[in-house]
Amino acid sequence: MAVSQNDNVTWLTQEAYDRLKEEYEYLSGPGRTDIAKKIEAAREEGDLKENGGYHAAKDEQGKMEARIFHLRQILDSARVGEAPRAEGIVGPGMTVTIRFAGDDEEVTFLLASREESGAPIDVYSPNSPLGSAINGKKIGEKATYTLPNGRQNTVEILEAVPYIGN
Repeated sequence: MAVSQNDNVTWLTQEAYDRLKEEYEYLSGPGRTDIAKKIEAAREEGDLKENGGYHAAKDEQGKMEARIFHLRQILDSARVGEAPRAEGIVGPGMTVTIRFAGDDEEVTFLLASREESGAPIDVYSPNSPLGSAINGKKIGEKATYTLPNGRQNTVEILEAVPYIGN
């Protein structure tokens, strides 16, 4: 493989990094304070067994803590800038065009972190089954991966070029 990739690195644009850092700082600061106040207010309403507001607030707190944990993982492993890449070799930060075996239709997408959701084209994660299978492949090569239903699918790499953006 000509391009070295570190599975523990998440490549982000400066804009995406700043957006995620801002969300993390809000959730881990004022967000936690707000949810604690909601839980306390609901707790004061009485019997916790039948207190829908309390259970809803606790559920919201659990989801928020999971998001905080996920954001921390992303930010800890984030590298701001562009992933090292070479035209013609599939890797993060590349616009990839593939064709599924037995189909004439071509599909083009950006291979990048799902956190790059501002991209105007579909984004496939390098950690997804398809992304993992094609990462490091060259134009003309084929890759086979397993679908969630257990069946195998094969694609041919038609193009891999650095993502330019809007």
